[in-house]
Amino acid sequence: MDHYTPESFTLTQSVGFAVNKARNLLAAELDAALKDLGITTQQMGILMSMRGGKTQTPFELSKLLGIDTGLMTRMLDKLEARDLLQRTRSLEDRRVVNLTLTKAGEKVAAELPHIAPVVLNKRLRKFTKSEFQEFRRLLNKFLED
Repeated sequence: MDHYTPESFTLTQSVGFAVNKARNLLAAELDAALKDLGITTQQMGILMSMRGGKTQTPFELSKLLGIDTGLMTRMLDKLEARDLLQRTRSLEDRRVVNLTLTKAGEKVAAELPHIAPVVLNKRLRKFTKSEFQEFRRLLNKFLED
């Protein structure tokens, strides 16, 4: 089913426009909340993914977070320069780079679950519990292939 036609499509009424605007708004609010930790929203995603054990390589991070490998490399360079993570070559396959959080990285990552929910809850304050659940369900449906 097509929801848009060339005749009915307008930029500001499109789902893509709203999703992008929401993403930018949320990123700006999260960036402001993370300023004291000296990291960005995208870097938060890396640290939380690593802390949660979901990823161990740059490729896995790129795939999970939807970030191209070039940008991922630059973000990892910055996090490594700040001594928040360490890269090591795999002993089994030298082409594979494994990532681990340093003690400083673990400390920063441990703060994130106390910061991000405050920002998200403020943005979601007008949602009822059922609206929030439906919103999350619909976003996940939107993201399906």
